[in-house]
Amino acid sequence: MICAVIDYGSGNLASAARGLQIAAERADCTADVLITDDPALVARAERIVLPGQGAFADCAAGLAARPGLRAAMMDRVDQGVPFLGICVGMQLMAMRGLEHQTTPGFAWLVGDVAPINAPGLRMPHMGWNNLDFSVGAHPLLADLHPGDHAYFVHSYALTGADPATVLAHTDYGGKLVAMVASGNRAGTQFHVEKSQEVGLTILRNFLRWDGQAPKGTPQ
Repeated sequence: MICAVIDYGSGNLASAARGLQIAAERADCTADVLITDDPALVARAERIVLPGQGAFADCAAGLAARPGLRAAMMDRVDQGVPFLGICVGMQLMAMRGLEHQTTPGFAWLVGDVAPINAPGLRMPHMGWNNLDFSVGAHPLLADLHPGDHAYFVHSYALTGADPATVLAHTDYGGKLVAMVASGNRAGTQFHVEKSQEVGLTILRNFLRWDGQAPKGTPQ
């Protein structure tokens, strides 16, 4: 399997690729994990990962600046290939980002990416925090337990989401969306590549996942 880690000038590309390589070994599957901005390669990929860090608008612009890359990624995902967005990569799945300006997202998820409202708490929300989810809710959560911790770094979060697409929350001055999925498209607000065993488990599950949503969840 070709697992394409999208290179658009943002994100922990090497760390994400290394995590996927370790996860492939644990999943006992043969995967070529390739960091790439080549639309032709993305068009052949069987898994697509979009890392991201920094500002929503900058990441959107960086992706648009690589000729043919966004179109190839969108087309391949539309064909049913499993997609995983990480941090800003997940945020880009939303309708809009409201960081400094209004920037259109992929519109794969209902909702906007807006500033975290947590009066009295330091920003960004940075460090380890727990995950709240229902056991068995989605294949990506296999072998995880409510209360497991993941590593977050963000000042903006998905708001107005369809509850049916939210797999997990965390708490920082109130509920924050931590993980989403709609059909073959999934995302984590936290950095799976920095989340040690929890992150590696999610990446392993992603490589095993066929992109099918559990019965009763959005397609």
